[in-house]
Amino acid sequence: MVSNSRSFRALPGLIAPAVAVLLALSPAATLAQAAAPPPASAQPVPGERDLSKLIWTTLAAVDHANQSGNYSVLRDLSAPSFQAANDAARLTQIFAGLRSSGTDLSNALLLGPTWTAAPAIVPGGLLRLQGFFGLRPTAIAFDLSYQWVGGRWRLYGVGISPRPIAAVQPEAPAPRRR
Repeated sequence: MVSNSRSFRALPGLIAPAVAVLLALSPAATLAQAAAPPPASAQPVPGERDLSKLIWTTLAAVDHANQSGNYSVLRDLSAPSFQAANDAARLTQIFAGLRSSGTDLSNALLLGPTWTAAPAIVPGGLLRLQGFFGLRPTAIAFDLSYQWVGGRWRLYGVGISPRPIAAVQPEAPAPRRR
């Protein structure tokens, strides 16, 4: 888990590589995740519309929590292991950098996500979603994981990082010479 001191307890092979990238590229990167690996899920990767809804609802919940300073709803909507690892006060600390950056996450609700990795079920049965919303001039990169609990995907780990749009978009191919 990330705090303002940029230390975290990573889940083996799950979020650590992406978190390192997010932390290296943005001082406002934030991450919260659960304490123990979840049981495996037999659920398939949801369809594009449901994936977008998962991301949008997560960003809306984080945005509302940042605006109000109240992270209890975000926590209550998350997986039980996330709740156990992150009380509302801890989430307030974790998201302090993102909150102080003034990034309006609600702008991401206007666009579909661009994937930097294909959505996948990763070891432990978690659904992992990595990508960005190509807002200008500041894109919103995300690395989210969800656990199947009680018949639905619930937030298990969250990494959100505002970044310059040029930092997240792939380089355009050079024009061909004739």
